[in-house]
Amino acid sequence: MSKLHVSLMLMLSLLFLHCGAMEEPSEPAPMAWPEIAGYEEMVVPADNPMSEAKVALGAQLYYDQRLSGDGNRSCYGCHLEENGLTDGRATALGAFDKQLTRAAPTMWNVGYYDALYWDGRSTALEKQVKGAWSGGNMGASGNDGAPSMDDICATLNEIPGYAEQFQEVFGGPATPDSVAYAVAAFMRTIVTTTENSRYIAFQNGDEAALNDQEKRGWMIFSEKAKCTNCHDGRLLADKQYHNVGIGMDAESPDIGRSNVSQDEQDTGAFKTPSLFDISKSAPYFHDGSVATLEEAVDLMLSGGKENEWLDEENLADAKNADISDEEKADLMAFLEALDVDYMIEEPMLP
Repeated sequence: MSKLHVSLMLMLSLLFLHCGAMEEPSEPAPMAWPEIAGYEEMVVPADNPMSEAKVALGAQLYYDQRLSGDGNRSCYGCHLEENGLTDGRATALGAFDKQLTRAAPTMWNVGYYDALYWDGRSTALEKQVKGAWSGGNMGASGNDGAPSMDDICATLNEIPGYAEQFQEVFGGPATPDSVAYAVAAFMRTIVTTTENSRYIAFQNGDEAALNDQEKRGWMIFSEKAKCTNCHDGRLLADKQYHNVGIGMDAESPDIGRSNVSQDEQDTGAFKTPSLFDISKSAPYFHDGSVATLEEAVDLMLSGGKENEWLDEENLADAKNADISDEEKADLMAFLEALDVDYMIEEPMLP
């Protein structure tokens, strides 16, 4: 055999091996979802894994007024961009214009919480979605002439665009469970990141993310007044429940967490709200009883409202901080720096 033949055979062998290697199936790259840099990984339930198609479906459902009992409200309608993902009301207005008893909380980083609502009564995001959908918020109760969740799912299944997506994502028609799973998947993408939050960027080492006044305000917030006793870490919330006295002077006060825990010590305690977008989300606290951010700051710096179950331990540092007018201005500047850019585009609906 000539040297040329040997060389050709060697080249063909190498080409065959190379092509064979190229044809081997590769592992699909994992999906990248928004996350809080420098914080723990979000826990996603094993029975509701994230997927691009599921999140896209959930976004449509989140923005779709056809999910509500009266056809006039979407999930987004109570968590508006311009109001810091709240509704701008003292207490939420539900379907059929039902006045609810508590304020709509912000949705920022909702997927990182292991308990939802002001009193933490729901321990799963999927469960919370169904609770809000069938309850006063969205009104799909099936009572007093209102459609049920099953009725609304039947309507969704008559819309070709939705029917196709539910078949693709869940292998069947829309059900109350699959709607809740899709909406929850989308809600897990409402996250503060280094791209949309200057605070998160600052916490991850970008010193230029805050100006000098905002940095001074951060030091007052974290070191002097120790607001971080409750509003700590990347969430700006400790996932705990505290009584700061709001509403406790009412004739029949909302006892908050105590309704869930059945512990008298939790009377009047409510879940620490995150402070992201706080400058946009007036009025404040669980009952919307404080009109402005400055009033809310003054209340906390005063040590809250006196009552039998007041959390004096966590409020003591703020009460004793003796904040000057200049320091308060710096603190306010920091709080305003907690604004977040809502970068989610409203989807086209089927």
